[in-house]
Amino acid sequence: MKLKTYKIALIPGDGTGPEVIAEGKKALDAAAGRFGFKLDYTHYDLGGERYLKTGEVLPSGVLEELKRHDAILLGAIGHPDVKPGILEKGILLELRFKLDQYINLRPVKLYPGVDCPLKGKGPDDIDFVVIRENSEGLYAGAGGTLKKGTPDEVAIQESINTRKGVERCLRYAYEFTRKRNRRKKLTLCGKTNVLTFAFDLWERAFREIGTGYPDIKADYAHVDAITMWFVKNPEWFDVVVTDNMFGDIITDLGAMIQGGMGIAAGGNINPEGVSMFEPIGGSAPKYKGQNVINPLAAICAAGMMLEHLGEEKAAQAIEAAVIEVTGKHIKSLAAGRMGMGTSEVGDLTARITSGAAI
Repeated sequence: MKLKTYKIALIPGDGTGPEVIAEGKKALDAAAGRFGFKLDYTHYDLGGERYLKTGEVLPSGVLEELKRHDAILLGAIGHPDVKPGILEKGILLELRFKLDQYINLRPVKLYPGVDCPLKGKGPDDIDFVVIRENSEGLYAGAGGTLKKGTPDEVAIQESINTRKGVERCLRYAYEFTRKRNRRKKLTLCGKTNVLTFAFDLWERAFREIGTGYPDIKADYAHVDAITMWFVKNPEWFDVVVTDNMFGDIITDLGAMIQGGMGIAAGGNINPEGVSMFEPIGGSAPKYKGQNVINPLAAICAAGMMLEHLGEEKAAQAIEAAVIEVTGKHIKSLAAGRMGMGTSEVGDLTARITSGAAI
C-alpha cells in the first residue's frame, strides 16, 4: 500500500530558526513513521543571509513553488544586520498576502509544568484560541506621507476592512468554534465605541453570520477589556476573533500567560490553499549556535501543521509528547535554563512522539 505523501516547504530562516526547525522536523518524522504517512521536504534559504549575499528577499519563482506545497514550516525571520522591516515585510507579510493566508490561528494553552505569571491560574484556566484576520486592516499598507521631514509632516495609515474579508474570517471562526467543541463560545474583540466605521461592519457581520450558528454563544468585548480579562479571567474565553492589528497585540499577551514565547506557536491559514506554521518567538540571534534555545514552540507549530493536513492522531501525539516534556523533563522554558540542550529536547520529544518507552 502506497503511503500518503505531503509536500512540506521548510524555511528555517534566521538566527535560531534553523535550530528549532531541525527539532520540529524530528517530531514530524517520528509522527510520520508511527502513523503511516510520508513527508517530502524542500528547503528554502529565505532570510537575512540570502538578502545580504544577493539582495533578494522573496524571488517570484520561489513564491510560485511554495504554492505547489501542502504546507510551509517557518523557523524565524529577522537578522541583526538587516534594517527592520525589509525581511518582515518582504517575506512574512508578502507570503501572507500573496498566498492569501487570511487567518492567523493562535492557540493559547498553558501546559502542565509551565510557570504561569498569573496568580492561581493553571492549565484548566488557560485554553483558548485567538483567530486574527491576517490580510487586511492597518497591515494592508494603505496610506502615505506628505511633507516628510518638515514641521508640517502628515502620516496617514488606513485600516482596510472589506465585507468579503471580514465575513470569511468570521465564518472560519464560527466553524472553528463548532469543531473545537469545547465551550462553543465565540467572542468578537473590537472597539465599536471609537472605531465606529470598521467595527460597525465587523459587529453587524458577526451578528448576521451568527444566526446560522444557533449552537454557538456569541458575545462581544472591547479590546481594552479583553486585555484586562485575559489577565484576570482567562478561563472565560474559548475562541476570540478580531482584526489584524488587535489580533497582533492580544496574541502576544496570550503568549505570556501561556508561559512565554518559548511555547507559543501559530498558523497562517488559507483554508483553500497553502498554509504556513511557525513558532512565535522570533529569531533570537543572541542564542544562535549555542544549543540552548527552546524548540518546543517550533515542535508545537509542526503539530499544528499536521492537524491542518488532517493527520489529527499524529498531531495529538506531538502535543502529548510536548505535555510530557514540559510536565516531567525540563526545568524551564527559558533559553539556557531547560536543564538540557535544544537537540536533547528535540530528541526526547521525538522519541515520545514515536511511542517509544522513555
